Amino acid sequence: QVQLTETGGGLAQVGSSLRLSCSASGRPFGGYFMSWFRQAPNKEREFVASVGWHSGYTYYGDSVKGRFTISIDHAKNSVDLQMNNLKAEDTAIYSCARIRYYSEDPTSYDTWGQGTQVTVSS
Repeated sequence: QVQLTETGGGLAQVGSSLRLSCSASGRPFGGYFMSWFRQAPNKEREFVASVGWHSGYTYYGDSVKGRFTISIDHAKNSVDLQMNNLKAEDTAIYSCARIRYYSEDPTSYDTWGQGTQVTVSS
């Protein structure tokens, strides 16, 4: 069973940056899309970004385009999310997930990390 682990969350100021990382045991990323989702209190889970492990194709949610960048670190076998120009509304629990085919629907994913809290304050 693949286990995904997110790191890098924490407290940040509005306008600053944070970098999240999603790592996994074994070699679970080949042939998959790796995605980041987030969920704020009392809100539905929201698609943030996705990247194809082999293709390198990237996709972003409208609310983060131009500010967030998803990337693959093949040396570390991880998928990172660079978050720049953070806003208060970026505050949420961020989780990574794995899927065979690209999808922005969280119900399509069956492998998730435990999540990491990101809090952006002014």
